[in-house]
Amino acid sequence: MSQQLSINSAMTRLGALGLAACLSITGCGKTEQAQTSADATADTKTSEQVIAETEAANNQLLAEQGEGEIEVAAEQEVEGQNQKPVSYDVQSWEAMDKKEGLSLQDVDQIKNKFGEVTVVDEKSLDYASNSAVKYRFSKGEQPYLDVIDSDNYLEIGWYYANPDDSDSEKQMSIDHAKKAYQVATALMGEEGGRLVANMLSGQVVKNKTVDERQVELAKCEFYSCVLVFSKHG
Repeated sequence: MSQQLSINSAMTRLGALGLAACLSITGCGKTEQAQTSADATADTKTSEQVIAETEAANNQLLAEQGEGEIEVAAEQEVEGQNQKPVSYDVQSWEAMDKKEGLSLQDVDQIKNKFGEVTVVDEKSLDYASNSAVKYRFSKGEQPYLDVIDSDNYLEIGWYYANPDDSDSEKQMSIDHAKKAYQVATALMGEEGGRLVANMLSGQVVKNKTVDERQVELAKCEFYSCVLVFSKHG
C-alpha cells in the first residue's frame, strides 16, 4: 500500500512539473494547460472514482439517446395523425336525372359527363381481356379517370386515394368518384348512387342486377375503383 502511495505521489509531482515546464519554457496555450492539468488530476484518482465517473457519463449518454427516441416517436405519431382517410360526402352529391335515358351503348354521351378526353388508347383491353378502347380524362401524373368501352362491357375506373396521399390527390379522387356517382344515378337511379356509395365504403359487388343493369364488378381497393357494366345483361 505504501509503495502504491509513493508511486501516485511521484506521478502527481511529475504532472505538476510538466505543467510548470510547459508554462516556463514553451509558453503552452490553454488547451495544453488543461490537458496537462487533467493528466495530473487523473493520476490522483482512485479506481473507484474512475468507475463512478464512467458510469455517470454512460448514464447521461443513455438518457440523451432515450430523449431522442421519444422525440422521434412523437414526430411519427403526429405524422400518423395527419394521415386521415378520405371522406366521401355522398349525401351531398348531386345526382343525375335518370329520365334523360342514358344508355350504355351511347358512349359519347357518357364521355361528355366525365369531361374532356385527354388520351385515347385504341389497343386497350376490357374486363374480360377483349379488345377495347380506353378514354382517359386526367392529365399527366394526375390521378387517373378512365372509361373503357368494348362490344360487351363498359368500364369506369378511377384512382382510389389512400390516407397518406396528398390533399390534391385526395380531392381529385373525390371528384372522380362524384362523376362516377352521377353517371351511375343517370343509369340506375337511386340504386346506382347507392352502389357507388357502397363501393367507396369498401363493399364489393359481383354479378348483380341493379335496376335492370347487369353489374359485373363494383369495388374500390388497392388504389383503384372499378365499375363494370355488361352491355348484354
